Amino acid sequence: MTPRGIALAALLGAAALLQPMQAAAAAPGQVIKVGVSAGAHAEIMDQVRRVAAARGLALDVVVFDRPALIDAALAASRIDAASFEDAPSFEAQRKQHRYALTSVATTVTFPIALYSRKLTKLGQLQRGATIAIPDDREGTARALILLQNFTLLTFEDSAGLHAKLADITSNRLNLKIRQVPRARLFDSLNSVAFAVIDSDDAARAGLYPARDSLGLEDARSPYANVLTVRDSDRGEAWVAQLVAAYHSDDVAHFILTRYQDSVRRPW
Repeated sequence: MTPRGIALAALLGAAALLQPMQAAAAAPGQVIKVGVSAGAHAEIMDQVRRVAAARGLALDVVVFDRPALIDAALAASRIDAASFEDAPSFEAQRKQHRYALTSVATTVTFPIALYSRKLTKLGQLQRGATIAIPDDREGTARALILLQNFTLLTFEDSAGLHAKLADITSNRLNLKIRQVPRARLFDSLNSVAFAVIDSDDAARAGLYPARDSLGLEDARSPYANVLTVRDSDRGEAWVAQLVAAYHSDDVAHFILTRYQDSVRRPW
């Protein structure tokens, strides 16, 4: 399955999860606690809270200084839902800790992107150029998927979200791929044609995907973030209401105007 196929399957799976949910209202007086990380997730969820309130669903947005604690808090019923991590990260945590949690919708994508100090458009890339990608396992795989989507290389379909340099089957420009620690990718821009940098690291360096990149990850990336709940709550009316509020036009407008496509929405 191609990376785009993986992304489509993930989105269809999330949609399928929502099929059994009923449109009935949440119980009167019920307040749903939603755990988020600070920053964009908290800002967006505050807008979701406003939309949900107008529709009769009360949300309490709980901001965690340590996002690593959110899945455990959800599993322990200290919160009712969570919005802070991408789908592969959620699946890894769920399996590692055997959490009875499930994804019910995609939320937003924080795109990795191609940044350069030497090129103004990707078409200027020369044969044999050196590029930089993250050296960690997940970062490497995500970067390779992006490079394949820009037709710069291909790799074995069987590699999926775990692609490594050894899985590359074609490299049409004979690019030299340098694996660099994430903290050094920005500095590598002085010596490479472009570097693949994730959203958080780019922001810390003053770079924004929609403004500064040569190209960025599609909103329908398999690394889209997800909204999660406990398995036992999946069919509750408030879950469908929460998803509908998140996917509302008002929230879509806020995301577009606040982040100018540097935060992307896959719905």
